Amino acid sequence: MGLNKMLVIGNLGGDPEMRYMPNGDPVTSFSVATNRRYTTRDGEQREETEWFRVTTWRQLAEQCNQYLTKGRRVYVEGRLKTSTWTGQDGQTRITVEIDANQVVFLDSGPMGQGGEGGEGDMGAEPPTRGKDDLPW
Repeated sequence: MGLNKMLVIGNLGGDPEMRYMPNGDPVTSFSVATNRRYTTRDGEQREETEWFRVTTWRQLAEQCNQYLTKGRRVYVEGRLKTSTWTGQDGQTRITVEIDANQVVFLDSGPMGQGGEGGEGDMGAEPPTRGKDDLPW
């Protein structure tokens, strides 16, 4: 037995994209950026950005699609998943993503639209349940 768990806090790089599986289940994908600031040995300030692709399913997918927008700050918890596929050019491609079972909305709207009743301010956040909370 092993452990495959990813925890990420960052900002959405774009609006979520929702689609439906052949069985009708909704799937929402989005990217999350994390930033790391550090000082080099020479005293130079640097910043790195790391991007994570996130996939959510069923009710969580619907909530993310409805409430998340570019710039929103989120906490994402899930497992790391690797998929291999063949592109139209015949080349093998590898995609690494977080298969999320929990997403927590950490702010009230896109960056620069705080809780002063601005656009994107939903008041109390909706519940964010993961696929482990679903009855199937």
